[in-house]
Amino acid sequence: MAPRTRRSLAVAGALLAGALAAGLTVSSVPMALASTQAPAAVPSPPKNLKAANVTETTVDLSWSASTSDVGLAAYDIYHDGQLTKSVDGKTLKATVTGLTQNTSYGFYINARDAKGGVSQASNTVQVTTKKSSDNTPPSAPGGLKVSGTTANSISLTWTKSTDNVGVTGYTVLEGSSQVGLATTNSFTVEGLAPNSSHTYTVTARDAAGNVSKPSGKVTGKTSGGGGGGGTTPGQVTKVIDDKDVPWGLATLPDGTILFNERDTHNLIHLDPKTGTKTTAGTVPGVSGTNGEGGLLGLEISPSFKSDNWIYVYFTTSSDNRIARFKYTDGKLDTGSQQVLLKGILRNQFHNGGRLRFGPDGKLYAGVGDGENGDNAQNLNSLNGKILRLNPDGSVPSDNPFPGKYVWSYGHRNVEGLAFDSQGRLWEAELGNSIMDELNLVQKGGNYGWPSCEGTSGSGCGNSKFIKPIQTWPVANASPSGLAIVHDVLFMAALRGQRLYRMEITGNSTTKPVAYFNGTYGRLRTVEPAPDGGLWLTNSSGDKDSTGNNSKDSIFHVQLN
Repeated sequence: MAPRTRRSLAVAGALLAGALAAGLTVSSVPMALASTQAPAAVPSPPKNLKAANVTETTVDLSWSASTSDVGLAAYDIYHDGQLTKSVDGKTLKATVTGLTQNTSYGFYINARDAKGGVSQASNTVQVTTKKSSDNTPPSAPGGLKVSGTTANSISLTWTKSTDNVGVTGYTVLEGSSQVGLATTNSFTVEGLAPNSSHTYTVTARDAAGNVSKPSGKVTGKTSGGGGGGGTTPGQVTKVIDDKDVPWGLATLPDGTILFNERDTHNLIHLDPKTGTKTTAGTVPGVSGTNGEGGLLGLEISPSFKSDNWIYVYFTTSSDNRIARFKYTDGKLDTGSQQVLLKGILRNQFHNGGRLRFGPDGKLYAGVGDGENGDNAQNLNSLNGKILRLNPDGSVPSDNPFPGKYVWSYGHRNVEGLAFDSQGRLWEAELGNSIMDELNLVQKGGNYGWPSCEGTSGSGCGNSKFIKPIQTWPVANASPSGLAIVHDVLFMAALRGQRLYRMEITGNSTTKPVAYFNGTYGRLRTVEPAPDGGLWLTNSSGDKDSTGNNSKDSIFHVQLN
C-alpha cells in the first residue's frame, strides 16, 4: 500500500473515531469527510460589560479585561452587529457618541489579539438613550386624499406637517396597523387585492420620537384586473403567521414548502394552499448566539426526487457548519446527518448562512466574517467568503484556489445569493455603517472588505477589488434574501423594510425600485414560487435566540 494511501486511511480512521466518541452515528460522517478549518487560539470574551451616564446621544461603557496568549491589540465595540468604535487592548472603558435619542441599542465587546484573532462577544447590555427635551409633536397631516389607484395599489398625498424642530417622516396606517413609512408627503400602499376598499390615516413624527395626532380618514378602492405572468409586484397574500423567525425556505417538487425556524431549530413543512404546517423535525446540535446565529440557510438537492437530501447551514456552540439530511415522508431523518463542512467561525453576528445550488450542480454558501474583517482577505479562512462545495462536501477540482472551498472573498456578511439565466451568481451583502452592496460574483474575485465598504474607504481605489453593481445607505437596505425571476432581481431589506426590484441588463441592473416600504416590517427571505410569483418572509425577532417570541409571517407575492 502506498504511503499516501495509508496516511489517508489513518486520517479517515481518526476522524471516524472522533465522530463516534462525540456520539455521532457513522452516517453523520460523509464519504468526503467533513472538512474543518483548524481553530486558532483567540482571546477570552470580555466580561462584565456595564453601561452608565446615558444621555440623548452618548453612553459610557466599561468592562473587565480579556486574556490572550499573544497579547491584546484592541477591543471592538459593537451595537446590533455594527462596529461603532475601537480602543486599544489596555483600555477598559469608552464613551460612544453619535447615538439617536430615545432609541434602544444592544452593546457588546469583542477582544482582538496581536495576531488578529477575535474573541466571542461579551455579554450584551441593552441601552435606551434618553428622550429629547423636545416634547412638542408635529402638527397633524392635513388634506389626506387618494391621488391614484391600480388593481393592487392606492396612492395617497397629504399636506406636510410642521414641527418646532423638524418633521423626520410619516407613518401610514390602516386602522391601527402600520402599512407604510414615508419621508415625503406622499405614499403608495402596494400589495392590495383588486376591487378592495381601504381606509387610511397618516401621522407625522419628529427626531425626538414625538408623534402627531392622525390626519383625517380617506377611503380608496383598487381597480379590477391584475393577474400573474410578469415581474412587477402585485397582490400580496399572507400564507401563514409564525411565532419564530423563518430564515431558510425552499419549495419542494410538489409545490409545498420547507422552511427553517432560526431560534426553535425546527424544520417546518407548509402546504401553502391550505396553510397547514407541521414540524418535520428538529435539527440537532444547533445553538443560538443571542444575535444572528441559529438554524439558517436551507436548500434541497437538485436531484431531490431521487435522493431526498436537504442541506442546512447552522450555528453550533463552537462553529457554523453545513450538513445534509434525508427528508422522507414529511420527516427529517436526524440519523442520516452528514456534516459536510465545519469550523466556519461563529460570533454573535456576521454568521452569513444562505445556501444556493448553482446550475453547475455545486452548492454555494454565503459566509460572514465572524466579526473579524481580517478573515475576509485571508484565503486560509472560511469566513467572509462565498464557498463552493460538491454535494458530498468535497472541494470541487475547478475552484479558483486549489484545495480550497473559496469561490470569492472580501465579503462582510453574505445573506443573499441567486443565479440568473446565464448561470451567473449575484450576491447581496450587508455593510457596516455606510453602504450595502449588490455584487455580480466572479470566480476568485475579491470584493474589498474590510478596506472597502461599498464604494467608500481608503482601499476602494485598489484595482484588485471588484466594484459593486449597486449600493445603498445601510438605513435603506441591510439586505438578506435575494431571488431572480425572469432575470429580474428581488432583494429583501431588513433595516430598510422594503423589497427592491432590479432588472438585469448585461453586467449591470436598472435603478432599484422599492416596494412595500414599511408595509410588512423587516424583510428576511425572498424565493421564487412555483406559480411565477415570490415567497416572502418578514423578521421581527432578530436580536436574540429565544424561540417562539416573534410575530412573523410568510407571504405570497403575485408578479404581474
